[in-house]
Amino acid sequence: MTALRHVGIVVRNLDAALGFYRDLLGFREVRAMDESGEFLDSILGLSHAKVRTVKLAGTSGGQVELLAFQDPKAQVGPPPPLTRAGPTHIAVTVSDVDGLYARLRQSGVECTTPPRVSPDGGAKVTFCRDPDGTYVELVQVLRP
Repeated sequence: MTALRHVGIVVRNLDAALGFYRDLLGFREVRAMDESGEFLDSILGLSHAKVRTVKLAGTSGGQVELLAFQDPKAQVGPPPPLTRAGPTHIAVTVSDVDGLYARLRQSGVECTTPPRVSPDGGAKVTFCRDPDGTYVELVQVLRP
């Protein structure tokens, strides 16, 4: 492997997801496109899939890909617990977790706790949920 390319997140409402990831967390939109056809169907193992994808970049190069399926529609269910096997959250490094936490709460975003300093004193951390319930870990590095 040479690099982690992106993390894909299926969303029900693209505008709400962009409001969270772009407008609140500060990701920058780098590409948006509508995808369908034989190539997409073959790599996803679906038939007649249609999806709007938006790639968002962080300042250090990591990307989040939001996928808003028009066909088949996103499956709705309760968000998985953080202890479930498999992917449960994404983590992003932020410069001011306390300020971001205050903005998120003011915008009605659910967080697990106010930011807390890790036992080793190296980071200040909290978890919040995006509009579809996906956990996002917010980490402010306090010392390298």
